[in-house]
Amino acid sequence: MEAIRPSSDLQNKYLEISALTRESQEPVFITVNGREDTVLMSHVQYEKMKTELKLWKMLAEALADVDNDRIAPVEDTFSDIRKNLLMGKPHDQ
Repeated sequence: MEAIRPSSDLQNKYLEISALTRESQEPVFITVNGREDTVLMSHVQYEKMKTELKLWKMLAEALADVDNDRIAPVEDTFSDIRKNLLMGKPHDQ
């Protein structure tokens, strides 16, 4: 469950809030004058979110390629990857 804390807790109870983000693996919403202002999350949560967003972006790009008929047989793709590996190039070039 998401936690909501006043901004004064950032200074007065930082260690408690930090522990809460790690233990609950949920973000903590910080409010200023009763309105949401900032969201805090653990580093693990942040990295997971970045990874998931990157994956969603790759999937969206792949879907756009399929929708626009920018596809190739898988054998051609693996052949290109092998060729690039033998030449010492990354596979996405």
